[in-house]
Order: sequence, then structure tokens, then C-alpha cells
Amino acid sequence: MEYPGTVNELANGLRQDGYLADRGLATALLVSLSLHQPVLLEGEVGVGKTEVAKVLASSYGRKLIRLQCYEGIDANQALYEWDYARQMLAIRALSDRQATDEQAVDKLFGPKFLVRRPLLEAIELGDQAVLLIDEVDRADDEFEAFLLEVLSDFQISIPEIGTITAESRPAVILTSNRTRELHDALRRRCLYHWIGYPTAEREVEIVLVREPAAAELLTKKVVSAVHRLRELDLAKPPGVAETIDWVRTLGFLGETELTTQAADDTLGAVIKDRDDLDLVRENLAEITSGA
Repeated sequence: MEYPGTVNELANGLRQDGYLADRGLATALLVSLSLHQPVLLEGEVGVGKTEVAKVLASSYGRKLIRLQCYEGIDANQALYEWDYARQMLAIRALSDRQATDEQAVDKLFGPKFLVRRPLLEAIELGDQAVLLIDEVDRADDEFEAFLLEVLSDFQISIPEIGTITAESRPAVILTSNRTRELHDALRRRCLYHWIGYPTAEREVEIVLVREPAAAELLTKKVVSAVHRLRELDLAKPPGVAETIDWVRTLGFLGETELTTQAADDTLGAVIKDRDDLDLVRENLAEITSGA
């Protein structure tokens, strides 16, 4: 399936797969897809940055390739590695005569012994892939510089095989939770969009799209309570994902009202920090008072 040509078509396509993108996000994605330029999504945890790539891939029949960044990740873990165990088995299978044959030895470093990691797989699939580089802020400066080079050229050189170049470019989405500042060079290479917390009305709409069976009245009360939670000085404020989890949990338990007791029993769905739990319980009556 081809990517759409207008902002509204793209937003509607994502909505049909359960993701409500505002016009700013849909515009950034459309420009990214049309101009083959990566898009960097930043925002609080749980606002749906990663989900954008997942839904984009599923909506338009592309393969989602996810590169999860973490401290200490290096180029080999992102590009490729050799299957040494398989190579050893192949070496043992060589006869004495074949072991001295240069061509036979060269084949031990052929494509079939290559373990493709996310970046190489995305280069080979081209526009049939959506490459998600998740939480790029967790990687170090050296890896960030390496990413910049790959995203500029979409080609890699493997000494034993040669240069592999993408025939077409995949859609590329980078996400960051701003645990550290990214370098200006990477930012300039990307389109940029900030995903903030939605308004209460928008969040209700998001929850009902993701949980069609949820009661609208209960959803509104939960969203109202979540917005009060975000006003507290929490270490880990709840994102939209936690709002959805809270509505889902209450629905599973058969709750139709967000009473203080029901909220207390299910806080683990929305609050994920011990100190935050204590603070919320101290203010629980006020949080649920208007719910």
C-alpha cells in the first residue's frame, strides 16, 4: 500500500489503526515520508512516540524494524555481526583440499553467514520498512555520530562483501525522552515534532479509540483524575498509556465509578513509583473529588 498524499489521509489512516495524530504530527510524518527525511519525536514518557512507528508500519503494510538504543550500544549491534558458530561448522565440513582453496574460504564470509541487525535490515528493505530508532538519547555521543553518518548516506561497507546501498529509503522515526541533549548535527538532519500531553477532551477520544468497549462516563472521570495527577510533583507523571491502562483495569474489575476506594485499589495501573504512590494516596480524595 502506498503512503497517502495528504495530511488528512495520513491522519485518517492512522486513526483507523487506533492512533489519533494531531495535525502537527500528521504533517511532520507526511513531509518525512515524502522528502525521505527522518523525523525526531520528543515528549514525555507514555505519550505515544513509539506507537507512531508501530501504527505507521501496520497501517501501510511495512515491516517495523526497531533499534532499541541503550547505554553502551555499538555499531556492530546496530548493523551486523558474523554467525561465528555457523562459520565454525562450515569450516569443519571443508575437506583438506577445500581448506586451501581461496574461493572456498572466501565463501565463509558470504551473505549467508551475516547476521543482519536493524540498520542493515532497513537498508536492504528500503521503503518497505519503517525504521524505529527508539530512545536515541540513551545511546552515547559516539553512537549518535555513527547514526548520523548512516542516516545521511543509507549505505554501509562490509569489508568482506562490499558496499550495500539502499535502493530506496525507509521511513525513519527517532524517539527521545530527553534524558540528555542530542547533538545539533543529528537534530538538523531530522524533522522535529514535540508530542505533549493532550487536552482532556483529546485524551478521552484517544482512550475510546484504543478501548472501544470502555464506558465514556468512566473514561472522562479517569482522564480528569489523571490530569490532576500530572499537576502533582511526581517523579513519573502518568502518560496516555497509563490512562488507557487505568481505564482498562477499572473496566476489567467491573467498576463504573472512580471512587476513592476504586482508585486506591488500582493505582498500580497509573502510578509506577513508590514515593509517587505515597504522595498520591495523601491527595487521593481531592484527585477523585471531581471524577
